[in-house]
Amino acid sequence: MFKIAARLLPLLLPLSASAQPIEKGMPPISAQTQRSGGALTAGRAALRLHSADLAIEVIPTRQQLSGVATLELRTLAPVQQLRIDLDTNLPVSKVALAGETLPRAAWSHVDGVLTVTPDSPVAAGASLPLRITYAGTPHVAVRAPWDDGFVWSQAPDGSHWAATTAQGYGCDLFWPCLDFPQGEPAVVTLHITVPKGLKAPSNGVLLGVDTLSDGRTTWNWRARAINPYDVALNVGPYAELSGSYRSRFGNSVPLHYWYLPGKEPQAKRLFAEFAPTLDFFETLIGPFPFGAEKLGVVETPHMGMEHQTINAYGNNYAQAPEGFDWLFQHELSHEWFGNQMTAADWDDFWLHEGFGQYMQPLYGRWREGEARYAAMMAQQRLRIFNKAPLVSGTSRTSEEVYEDGKGGPGGDIYFKGAWVLHTLRNLIGDAAFFDATRRLVYGRPDPRPGNFEPRFATTTEFERLAAQAAGRDLDWFFGIYLHEAALPELVETRDGDQLHLRWKTPNDRPFPMPVEVQVGERLETLAMTGNQGSLTVPTGTHVVLDPMARILRRSEAVERYQAQQAAK
Repeated sequence: MFKIAARLLPLLLPLSASAQPIEKGMPPISAQTQRSGGALTAGRAALRLHSADLAIEVIPTRQQLSGVATLELRTLAPVQQLRIDLDTNLPVSKVALAGETLPRAAWSHVDGVLTVTPDSPVAAGASLPLRITYAGTPHVAVRAPWDDGFVWSQAPDGSHWAATTAQGYGCDLFWPCLDFPQGEPAVVTLHITVPKGLKAPSNGVLLGVDTLSDGRTTWNWRARAINPYDVALNVGPYAELSGSYRSRFGNSVPLHYWYLPGKEPQAKRLFAEFAPTLDFFETLIGPFPFGAEKLGVVETPHMGMEHQTINAYGNNYAQAPEGFDWLFQHELSHEWFGNQMTAADWDDFWLHEGFGQYMQPLYGRWREGEARYAAMMAQQRLRIFNKAPLVSGTSRTSEEVYEDGKGGPGGDIYFKGAWVLHTLRNLIGDAAFFDATRRLVYGRPDPRPGNFEPRFATTTEFERLAAQAAGRDLDWFFGIYLHEAALPELVETRDGDQLHLRWKTPNDRPFPMPVEVQVGERLETLAMTGNQGSLTVPTGTHVVLDPMARILRRSEAVERYQAQQAAK
């Protein structure tokens, strides 16, 4: 349908003819390229990307790529320059603005930023078509998906097998973009050219496949409202399973799984999980956000990533006692928590990962009941470390939040985030919890296919939605769990037949969290007004605090266990 791949041929001439594999972590990237999100200058904040048309050829034999990116930029305020993120390992050879090729003096490509200076300042509300020609050797990931870049590998039959990941370092690792959450383009059209015999499943809807005279193919895709880091290149000798899911909301969702040949039995087992997992999310949260495109999954040479409508899967079909593939389920959850609802700033990263992590025990409960849910929550509790607050209140980069040693919460955005949601649900009840969640995801309480759009959200918004749904103030709850690092501690003392409980909190914050107490065979609930409460306990009666583990609180036993594990 799109005869564009031939225009890439001239770009291959400058590339090295070397067939030597590129070492992991090479070529090195600048600090700016490694940075994704964070505080923006006024000029950067004034830019939005309306559309991106990306013609990219992947050359596995050289571990290189070449591309032509046609971007439609729009301005929210006057700007002097256009600053576009693109790794300097992919040097730019030509820039055209509004169809006119710019002289070399009008643009520079330094330190991972392409800076274009128009003849005159650009007014607010302008639309600027920018065409960028580039080619080079993309950065190779060291330990994808925990770091980012290209992953070059081989399928069992010896064919080339490659994939990208970009959530941490950002989209600029392989295409010119605005590398911050609200740099999300309204539409991306991809034309991915790959060697003969290989396929290139990607985001959105397949518009067609063009075959060139030498056997190469160009795969044309179109995706709407996609996070910049979600744009994904996948190349391999894939076989495909396809089907459809009849939604509870009346629409039909295309299902596709691209897998490596020779793994058909395992692939069919995983594919069989697509529809029931989708049914869980649609019932609990709401309609699949991208039903007009597809639910797509592709087998990759790295663990996995939530690439919108083409989630990466590399869990090697591992079996689990829960009876479902946790990685597939987790990445699918991000179609709601991450792709439909996107954090406005990486400081709100926990909205992606905390909800995504919590969906697994909820799915366990959906499938098997409360015992499975409790077992899965107990395992997650062991992985909470409380090194920093989940939310800082300042603009942050992805790395500052996610990576250990950067001063952020790190893995707590997953497991502590999940336990915060568990505690909140038990506090305000299912009806209020899922009402707030639905409004966070869709921006409305009654989502139906066609009546919502992908949206940006903040922690502050979720706090407000939860309080509104619960019909009470919850500042004390979020103040402790999101904005402090340390957990509340439940202190127990005895005075004759009186049991006294007190919440010890960081900075002596108020925390009137009710506590269930099992006294013999009787279950009582203490209101804990003013952070404390008391009840009569007959001498010799066995007492269990919070017997159903509804509250995230400090546990010395967990801390000792963690210390012992760390010492090993």
